[in-house]
Amino acid sequence: MSPTAPSPESRRRGGSDRSGSDPGGRTAPVVPTGLVAAGSLVTGFAVAQATDVRALGGLVLLAGAAWCGRQWWRQGPPTAVGLLAGYAGAFVGSHALAREVGAWPAVLSVSAAVAAASWVAADRHRR
Repeated sequence: MSPTAPSPESRRRGGSDRSGSDPGGRTAPVVPTGLVAAGSLVTGFAVAQATDVRALGGLVLLAGAAWCGRQWWRQGPPTAVGLLAGYAGAFVGSHALAREVGAWPAVLSVSAAVAAASWVAADRHRR
């Protein structure tokens, strides 16, 4: 079998190889969605704070949610909907939590929670 041929497992699933192989035989790394989700929450807040333009931070959040949502959808609609709801809830919850512990601790806390939920619901199954 040539290095670019789909694996038997891939053929059974009826899809492409989930390892990210491209036609050249190289493999793309599997990026954990929890890392992207948490990173977009932190980066979105940092962008909004640094520029004083909340909409720019919102664009970062939307980009992160869109990318993660697409990856989560592959685990099934209930997983995607649940994790996207958790992502949105974390964003809203960080505002309430910030009144108690401060802005950065709140953002970092909810980001860690989103990363953990993403790992449990989606990322650990992608290996």
